Amino acid sequence: MDNITPDPAAFTHIRIIIGMVTGLSVARLLNGLARFVQHPKRERIYSVHMGWSLFLLLSVIHFWWFEFALARIGRWTFEEYLFVISYAALFFFISAILYPDKMEEYAGFESYFIARRTWIYCLLAGLFAADMIDTALKGAQYFSALGPQYVVRQALLIGLSLLAIGISDRRFHLAFVAFALLAQVWWIGSEFAVLRS
Repeated sequence: MDNITPDPAAFTHIRIIIGMVTGLSVARLLNGLARFVQHPKRERIYSVHMGWSLFLLLSVIHFWWFEFALARIGRWTFEEYLFVISYAALFFFISAILYPDKMEEYAGFESYFIARRTWIYCLLAGLFAADMIDTALKGAQYFSALGPQYVVRQALLIGLSLLAIGISDRRFHLAFVAFALLAQVWWIGSEFAVLRS
């Protein structure tokens, strides 16, 4: 990254498009979650699906918070811009898969989640990997300031996501989403409680 004074106008421009994409993700998740309140007898909660819904909602809110550090980038390239938009779009794609428009061919969210788990976990692995690239974009000093626990956490989440594709044991999926949620809450509390650029 060049030592160029950051251009606030460029960052504001990038933030607007990120906000649009993440706003769609939050809307999709909140609409999906509202279905359980609107139709409690028709929409049965599946704990793993609900866990990933909560994880994703927390993560997309956290994403918008920590992307303030993109202000560190002094000169934007189209590739960096495209990457950040793609990273934000991953949240929307996972949200849309968690809450599809129609589910008539499935008995409920449990059978739907099991049928779509390859897509869900592949996209989650991509999301965790994209986070590492995004962190590197903010500079080596920023990346190293997060410590080795960041790399371990991300590698573990990527590995478990890929492992989850081939595992049908519901206890594994429940343990994994519980771990991911706890790790996310801990990460926000320990590293990102204060907004920083």
